[in-house]
Formats: sequence, structure tokens, C-alpha cells
Amino acid sequence: MHIFLSCLQSVRAHPLTHYRHWEGHFKRGIEEAGHSWVDEPSLDWAEGLVAADPAAQARWRARTWPRVVDCVRRSHRRQRIDLFLSYLFPQQIDREAVEEVRSLGIPCVNFFCDNVREFARIPPEYSPFDLHWVPEVKALDMYAREGLPAIFRPMPCWVSPEVRGWDHPEEYGVTFVGSCDELRGELASRAIQLGVPLELYGRGWDKTETGTNETAPTRRLRSVIPNQVALARRDGPLAVLRKVARTARPVAEPSLPLAAIHGSPDGATLYRVLQRSTVTLGINRYPSLRRSRTAPDSYSRLRDVEAPMVGACYVTEHTPEIERLYDVGEEVATYRSPEGLAETIAKLLADGDRRLKMRRGAQRRALTEHTVARSLEAIATALSLGPAQGASRRVDSRLGQVTS
Repeated sequence: MHIFLSCLQSVRAHPLTHYRHWEGHFKRGIEEAGHSWVDEPSLDWAEGLVAADPAAQARWRARTWPRVVDCVRRSHRRQRIDLFLSYLFPQQIDREAVEEVRSLGIPCVNFFCDNVREFARIPPEYSPFDLHWVPEVKALDMYAREGLPAIFRPMPCWVSPEVRGWDHPEEYGVTFVGSCDELRGELASRAIQLGVPLELYGRGWDKTETGTNETAPTRRLRSVIPNQVALARRDGPLAVLRKVARTARPVAEPSLPLAAIHGSPDGATLYRVLQRSTVTLGINRYPSLRRSRTAPDSYSRLRDVEAPMVGACYVTEHTPEIERLYDVGEEVATYRSPEGLAETIAKLLADGDRRLKMRRGAQRRALTEHTVARSLEAIATALSLGPAQGASRRVDSRLGQVTS
């Protein structure tokens, strides 16, 4: 397939967290699957997320989407485009422009990975797409309620062949790599209290770092009431009450020993820590005003594919997705509470053979069933596009059955 790709590419850095890696996952995954992609290097998709108000977002769409449609037309004339594949937030979408792309005979598929976190219901901006790539089981019902076609596939993930080993020396202990938030901090603190020798890597764990505790911008009083009304409409009246309560009584920072905090790893160190830890931890809960702090929701993250791909012995927080992706207990282990986590970690630390078996089994599963190549095959089948086998150079020889 020849794919026009929109995956948060940008022409300059923006004050957004964790967006630039998506371009590599999509492009390298498409190439390894034996397909080709085209984009317009001058388009700044990420800029559409920086616009702070509806008027600025509308201006960005007005100057961006005509160029998108024109680029698609020109590219389609040079070489037939089989698929328009995007990662777009609602505020980035111009529905009429998407319909123009579809009018060229090009099916449009949108990937979005934070549905249950961002939406109480799927926004109407997503209505023009032929198919939605959804990595959260709970979100499938949300799309079905709006009558929007969706397919469950894991998050698009590609790792270099150089880091696809599983028989590594264990140079680190029990590690978590990821940014700190209030729920992750509480879980990590409780796990350490229960005896888990946890090592924490990522942004926000060290509260002495410059910029970690930035002061929130001052808001004008006249904006407070409209903001609360919008919050109530989006997330329900309980969300407003929770916000007021949390503002009035902020939760104290969790107690974390300084010896457990190790800073943010760079790209090369990241994969070394993931694959060479005795146990690599995943945390899938997320803060939300729609849920209480004592009963948080969770969904599977990119790390649930990435860590197994590099051969980690992986223990992650239970979500419905994990049971679809792996043989739980054999390939990965899961937990539902800090106490369950401590028990699982203790058993794994005492069983080196099991750790090795998990590394090998989870990596085999991830590299055969959870690749971008497999997702493209499933999308092609769902859209009746015909075979999407490509001429993969590195992965196809190990691909298993399509799961969807």
C-alpha cells in the first residue's frame, strides 16, 4: 500500500509532551511492512495542538487543510494513494476536507490512543472517517454508540532490529520508566513501602528539578465559570465537584526515597533500561476528574508493546487489552493493586528461569502479532482493500495470525 501519513509531524519543536516519537513508529513500521508512505514536510500537524482557543484552532485548520487536500491530490496523481492514515485530535480535523480526500477514492483511517482518557463520548469531528484504529477495548463501545466503525489493534510501535534481543544480562533491578503523575507517585510510594526495590526513571520524579513544579498560569475570574460549565458538560457534574475538592485540599506529594530516583534516560539508555532490568514495570492508571483517586481507570499504553518488543521481563497493570495481547502469566504478568504488584515481583525475583521464559515469549508475541504490519493487514481487511502483505524485509518471516 501507498499511504499518505499524518502522525503529528512538525517543522519545529512545540511545548507538547511525548509527540515526536509517533512519526518514527508509524514511518519505520510502514517501511518494514514493505509499504510506502508520503507526507508533506512543510505541514506542521503538531501546531494544531498548540492553538489555545477555538478561534486559533479554526485559523490553523483554515490555512492547513487546503494544503493537505492539494498535496493529497498531487501525490495521488503521481502514485495512487491507497490509504490516508492519520493521528488527529478532534480540534485538528476539518470534516469537509476529510470528505474531499474520501471523494478521491482514498479511504481515511484515524488512530487515536487516549479515547477513554480524553472523551466521555466520541466527538462528532471523527464522523467522516471510514475506520478508526482503537487501542482501547473500553473505547470500542464508545465508537459503536456513535455508529462509527472501529477496529481494535495495539498502539503502533516499531523498535530497531538492533534492540530486538531477549537474552540479556540483567544490569538493573525492578524499574519503571515514565513520567510522574499523582497516581503513579502514589502507586510507586506504596510499592516501595511493601518492599519492592523500585527504581524510577523519567520526568517529574525528582521534585528538585528545575521546572518540575511550574506555577500554573493565572486565570481571569471571568473565565472560571465558563470553564466549569464546559467541564460539567464534558465529564459530568461530579467532575466539577472533584476539581473543587482537589483544589481546596491538595494531596500531599508521595514519599519517595531519593535513592529510587534516577533521572530521565536518553534514547539509547531507555531501551537498555527496559530490556536489561530484572523486571520492567508498566503503570496504566491515569488521573481523571471522571473517576475518584481511590478507583482510577486504566488502559494499555505504548510501553505494553514496546517493552516486550525489546525483550523485557514485563509486569504491567491489568487492563482488558492485556488479556487480548498476551498470555498473562506466561508471557507477561499483571497486577491490580500495590499488594498484588509486590507479591508478583517477589516471585519473579526468585525465579530467573521464569523471567527468561517471559522475555522470550512476550517478545515473540509482540514481534509477530502486534506490529504495524499486522495492523495494516487488519485495516486492509476491514476496508476490503485486498491483501496488504507488502514486501517486508525484517518482520514478515516471523508474522503470525492476524488478530482483531
